[in-house]
This record gives sequence, structure tokens and C-alpha cells, in this order.
Amino acid sequence: MLAAIDAGSNTLRLLLGHIVNGRVVADSYHRRICRLAGNFSQQEGLSAESRERALSVFQEFSAICDKARVQRIKAVGTAAFRQAVNGKDFASLVCQTTELPLEIISGEAEALYTARGVVSVLDPTPAHTLIFDIGGGSTEFILCAAGKVIWSRSFPLGVVHLTEGHVSAIERQQEITRTLALVHADLEQVCVSAEVDMTGLTLVGTAGTVTTLAALDMQMAEYDWKLVNNHAMSQSVLQDWYERLCPMSPRQREALPGMEAGRGDLIAAGLEIVLGILHATHSERLVASDFGILEGLLLSLQDSTKSQSFR
Repeated sequence: MLAAIDAGSNTLRLLLGHIVNGRVVADSYHRRICRLAGNFSQQEGLSAESRERALSVFQEFSAICDKARVQRIKAVGTAAFRQAVNGKDFASLVCQTTELPLEIISGEAEALYTARGVVSVLDPTPAHTLIFDIGGGSTEFILCAAGKVIWSRSFPLGVVHLTEGHVSAIERQQEITRTLALVHADLEQVCVSAEVDMTGLTLVGTAGTVTTLAALDMQMAEYDWKLVNNHAMSQSVLQDWYERLCPMSPRQREALPGMEAGRGDLIAAGLEIVLGILHATHSERLVASDFGILEGLLLSLQDSTKSQSFR
């Protein structure tokens, strides 16, 4: 049994499974919203409350891996760990307390793992793909051609930071617009250099915001990742969802079929980012992918037998 853990800024996720003929075969999937980036500060880093919540989940995941007799595991911390002054210390505490081999990875490594997982499930595989992964503290953009990453970059645009740091939709929109202008400038330059038609990109979104939107769009009483993969949503459909969700309270949103508990106050900011990306890339539709960094991490375990053993 193999395992992968993604410790994001909002959600901690665990995937248990095997690799068969180069493809991920999932055995079980676990996710917990612990909002690691909640109450984040530049001076103090990760708050005591968020570290306590996250450590409890890491301990739970360690017990799950132990019970499943996991042989090898890849566990990574991303934006919240990278940005926090106490990120390294907390990662060390997790390792000591749980025996999980948690490592903090760069934005570039995060992009490679994410792209590998996403591309493995796209059907059909687009010639040119722009993947984005909206997290709690950052958004990763990855440009792929023929299944290979030709550009990637992480931007400090996340749903937790936007929700907690900006009191109004206008302020959030200003931050999103400023950041996506930088994304567009970078992407345009790369597309020219790589001779890629920017207007012909297939836009693919992964991670919680997009998969939740797909589940909402299909009114899923129970989440089904198989249906989420490759589910397409038009810009007009997403705009309709934004107009429907905005007047609602977080509790009302979470009562809707498909809405994940704990995401009710974050989905508006997430949708604002998604709509901004569609506008910045002149895209008319978005394809959802449940697969992402977790599946990429699991696939990486077949590349080497070095370290990453569990227990």
C-alpha cells in the first residue's frame, strides 16, 4: 500500500492506493479542513490554534496509514509552510510526533506533482493545458504541452487569505485583478517563446474550490470523484453560481448539495478567482479535475525505492 499526504493552507488530504500500469488506483481518500493558514501573520507565522488543529489531523492520518499497513509514503507541506516563519519548526514537530516523513516543497515541485496527477486523468489529453490549483494561501499555474510542464509559477492568491484579509468583495476583486494581470503578462510571454496559441489553451482547475463547484453544479448528495473528473463548466454557469451564492450565509451555502462543510465562507472568494482566471485567459469554459497533487505524489513513489518508507 502507498500513501500520499498534501498539507495545504486550508485542507489536509490523504490518499491511499496502488499504481497499476502507470495509473493511480485509489483505495481510500480522507480530507479534513483545518485551515492551517487561518489567523496567519507575517510576524508569528502559523497560529497556535491552526497548528493544534493540523497536528491532530496529522496524528489521525498517521494512525490510518499504520492501520492500512502503508509501506511507502510521500507527505508534503506547501504554501502555508513555505510562507510561515515557523513553518520549518512545525514540520519538524509533525515528523517527530507522528513519524510521517513530512517535507516542505517548493512551488516548482508542487507544480510538477500537480501537473502529473491532473494530466494522468484528462480525457482526451489536450495539446496545450493551463492548470490552476487554488489553495488557501496561493494559486499555482502550470502550462503543459504534450503532457510536459513548460512553465509554472505560484502566486500569493488564496481563498483563506482573501477571505480573512479583505472585508469586501471590491477589495478582494482589486487584489485578484492585480495578481492576475501579472499572471497574464507572464503567460503571454511564455506562450510567445514556446510558440503556443494562448487562445487555444484548455483551462483545467483542480483542488477544493473547483471540485466543490463541480459537485454543486451536479448537485451531488455524495461526492463522486469519477464524475468530477473532466466535468466542464461554462463561464456563464459559473457566473450564475456566483450570483446565487453571494447573498447566502455560509450556513445556507453549506446546506446545498455538493457544498463541502467548512467551505461556505470561502467559496465566494474562490469563485471570484476562478472567474478572474477565465477572464484573464479569455477562456469560455473550465474543466474540473479531482486528480492533482495527491495523485502526482503517489505516482512519484513508483519512480524510486529510496527512503519515504513508513514505520
